[in-house]
Amino acid sequence: MEGRPVEPRIGVYVCHCGSNIADTVDVKSVAEDTLKLPNVEVSRDYVYVCSDPGQAMIKEDIEKEKLDRIVIAACSPRMHEATFRRLLEESGLNPFFLEVVNIREQCSWVHEEGATHKAADLIRAGVARARHSEPLDYLKEKCVKSSLVIGGGVAGIFAALNLASAGFQVYLVERKPSIGGHMAMFGKVFPTLDCAQCILTPRMSECSNHPNIRLLTYSEVESVEGYAGNFKVKVVKRPRYVDEAACTGCGTCAQKCPVKVSSEFDMDLGTRKAIYIPFAQAVPSKYVIDQDHCFYFQKKMPEKYPKGVCRICERFCTAEAVNFDQAAEDIELNVGSIIIATGYDLFDAGKVEEYGYGRLKNVITGLEFERLANINGPTMGQVVRLSDNEQIKSIAFILCVGSREEKTERLQYCCRIGCVATLKYAYILKSVLKDAIDIYVCYTDLRTFGKGHEEFYQKVRNMGVQFFRSKPSDIRELPDDSLTFDIFDTITTRLYQLNVDMVVLMGGLQASKGTEKLGGMLKVPIGADGFFMELHPKLYPAETAVEGIYVAGVAQGPKDITDTVAHAGNAAATASALMTKGEIVKDPQIAYILDLENCDGCGECVDVCIQRALTLVKDKPEINPLLCNGCGLCISVCPREVLDLKGYTERQLESQIEAVLANPSVRHKILAFVEGNLAYAAIDQIGLNRFTYPSSIRIIRLPSTARLKFKHILQAYALGADGVMLIESPKEGPFGDVHELATERAKEYRKALRKFGIKGLRFRAASVYMPEFKKLTDLFTTFDILVEKAGPLKPEERAKLTKQIEASESVVISVGRNKP
Repeated sequence: MEGRPVEPRIGVYVCHCGSNIADTVDVKSVAEDTLKLPNVEVSRDYVYVCSDPGQAMIKEDIEKEKLDRIVIAACSPRMHEATFRRLLEESGLNPFFLEVVNIREQCSWVHEEGATHKAADLIRAGVARARHSEPLDYLKEKCVKSSLVIGGGVAGIFAALNLASAGFQVYLVERKPSIGGHMAMFGKVFPTLDCAQCILTPRMSECSNHPNIRLLTYSEVESVEGYAGNFKVKVVKRPRYVDEAACTGCGTCAQKCPVKVSSEFDMDLGTRKAIYIPFAQAVPSKYVIDQDHCFYFQKKMPEKYPKGVCRICERFCTAEAVNFDQAAEDIELNVGSIIIATGYDLFDAGKVEEYGYGRLKNVITGLEFERLANINGPTMGQVVRLSDNEQIKSIAFILCVGSREEKTERLQYCCRIGCVATLKYAYILKSVLKDAIDIYVCYTDLRTFGKGHEEFYQKVRNMGVQFFRSKPSDIRELPDDSLTFDIFDTITTRLYQLNVDMVVLMGGLQASKGTEKLGGMLKVPIGADGFFMELHPKLYPAETAVEGIYVAGVAQGPKDITDTVAHAGNAAATASALMTKGEIVKDPQIAYILDLENCDGCGECVDVCIQRALTLVKDKPEINPLLCNGCGLCISVCPREVLDLKGYTERQLESQIEAVLANPSVRHKILAFVEGNLAYAAIDQIGLNRFTYPSSIRIIRLPSTARLKFKHILQAYALGADGVMLIESPKEGPFGDVHELATERAKEYRKALRKFGIKGLRFRAASVYMPEFKKLTDLFTTFDILVEKAGPLKPEERAKLTKQIEASESVVISVGRNKP
């Protein structure tokens, strides 16, 4: 009949994922049952749907069966959604006619029982959602072809050079006076024992001289706004009190300066002046005044200059570069991408009290040893006891200090460099001192996984270095300042007592100071280990949950220099790919005007919009599509249903709720509405780590739970849910304050449910960080126990709810209308 809408033709493809899904889900029966659903024309199971043959099968079905909607039941949409959207485009379909149903991370990997029932329910909901999907077009915006690299260590340097060489403007921000990071402190690098400075300093100079790189040292990122392709960044450049353009680096100022303080670069084993260059090869080679120790700022004078306030450096600077009136500078940047390369800090070895660091003079850390052994270090490469400057004749290295331990304030992970760094130190000592030194290495497990590392270990062992698989006892100091401790070697099963001149503690690496603050600023999640979290550990190791922001080097987790350089190259290449196109393709799943005539101009939507994407023009709302982030908050507060959300429309959401709860054979059901970015990723992490939770949990993914109206929660109970959960990400998530607001509204929802006869124990709301998947597992399990004890809602209770919803629609919608 003319004018009748064409019914969708849906194809469903259930993936075995080898045995990852098929071991716990009866994929064949699920596919057969799915064929009975309305509008499903094709339903197949296949070993690997994402494979080339699997994709070819789908393309062939689209052509032969005239399919116009595709449902993929497989791994998380975070894995292959983009892959299948491209497939639809190649087949002439709108890419948003795709629905990906997660039956691996959130089903087969987390349930030993009930996985088949749950998979069938999730696929039924996916089909219902696909049935109401509408064609959407990507939004496109011009991309700024410049990048911000935060951190000037080896990762930041190589990322900046890669981007600059590709023709992009790069702003390299480093909080210290010089770039170079920890690698600048090294003498040699393992396992080849190349000169670290010979490798690094040419790249540092290249950064300084590259026409596409602007160095911003002694600077920190203050704020970040915007989105991929168009970030607005504020950088604060602290005053050096030395004009960089005028300073010639002659050093006269430092020679004349009367103030000597400990040198951070030499791990406080050497000294520097109050006006200084951190190290000889520093870039930029410009002096900086340490405000905390300079006599001028302390209002002091050296004894031989009794009058006035010290400005000796200024008097002797022929270039007139010293400027005590210099102020901090605010720098505004506009960039298309951001690379985080903030490196690491060392674990505080003093926390392992039994080893006496900070109390026993001849107990030092690995990096302190690095500076002692360095020809340019405070002792010119002579490894001497700190107690008396005598040449050492014996030394012990203790590995994994504070690492791989479950204790509070210890690091649970491996530092990945301690073992081979120790081999380097042992090799250097044996090469110079030969039989004049005894070297002992106490290890938990020797990990030599890198190229050439195992061969290097064998070479060091053959030099006479002794290895003990043991964790030492308390270290004690003898009257001659030597050190003694006991070990039990688990290989020889013998007890030994070692007496040595020096003990070196090889501590772990931890996230650099300020990581949490920067993560909140960038909305990039932090992992359980404290480092920035990658989007996916295997597929997207340099990408983050925020489009356009990447992570490089140890900022993502412990690495050696080889892996750091490779990772930085990955981050730069990915950022380059984003900017090369010249435009950013933005997700079209944003708010839109559904029924303007019904609007009464109340302005609720405008008031709650965090992004300021909504404005009232002649008492009617207008939406800026480039500002809207698709959180859905405006839709949920509109009392007249004027607005809707593309990709998450009312019809899609309500049909999804009804379909996922339609199976009457399950004992009790819990419907979890989940924020689709960080919270959804946290639930995926449960599966990736093979934890389990009850199969009663059914998940519906939303951009944010702020999209939910109160009526949706009531509908869930009316249609078969016995418990409802709202799982939101924290304020640090992609929608910022929207998440916090959604959490506050959930409290109102709990109160309002009582008016409809729903007990509070049947409703649970929580905010979770991505690393908190263990907490989420416990939350699911505990809530399931409570709901099971309460029992299913009775049919008459659900029928009553349905009538109440129909009778009280306007009241229900108004619940929780908060303003930020």
